[in-house]
Amino acid sequence: MSQDTGGPDPSFEERLKVARSKQGLDAPPKRPLNDQGELGGSAWGIGARVGVELVAALVVAVAIGYGLDHVFHTTPILTVVFVPLGGAAGIMNVWRLFAPKKSDR
Repeated sequence: MSQDTGGPDPSFEERLKVARSKQGLDAPPKRPLNDQGELGGSAWGIGARVGVELVAALVVAVAIGYGLDHVFHTTPILTVVFVPLGGAAGIMNVWRLFAPKKSDR
């Protein structure tokens, strides 16, 4: 009789490891921050993210303002109110992106 230790076959584990690495399943997840908690990536990537943050906040603010103007029939007033709020929200998002983390203080 062979002794069964109850554990998995070592050759199976090796084959599984090779197969997982071939398929890219063992790759670490990509994170926007590096090991020191700093924003990593290329300058183009960071610039694109900053641009997307600003534009997205403005688009959401304009959509909310336009929608509320349409509902309450106050045509330009709420859109004009929400555009600066969206700009401020976009700037705050960018500020949070570059601000030091609380763990660094």
